[in-house]
Amino acid sequence: MRKAAILIATILAGGSVGSALAKPLTYVLPDETAELRPAKHPGFEAAQNNCLACHSADYVLTQPPKSGPGFWQATVTKMVKVYRAPIDEADAKAISDYLAQTY
Repeated sequence: MRKAAILIATILAGGSVGSALAKPLTYVLPDETAELRPAKHPGFEAAQNNCLACHSADYVLTQPPKSGPGFWQATVTKMVKVYRAPIDEADAKAISDYLAQTY
């Protein structure tokens, strides 16, 4: 109730609540510090095109080494199902295979 009273008082006093919230946010991303390990594996290109669209290669490099196929399949599945990464089924399989073999 108190917030509503403050909001009404602000509007009546000529203040604009919406204009403060409508300012676009800008930020500069830091330079990349890592890259995926190149491989002659179809999943390398799929990972470059899909994974790096949302996060840096650092995310992959911070995962436990030698985690195996189950770990990487679960991780890629999580990206698709939980985070809604737009990765088709064939690419998801190729990516998890590449990650399991390379990391």
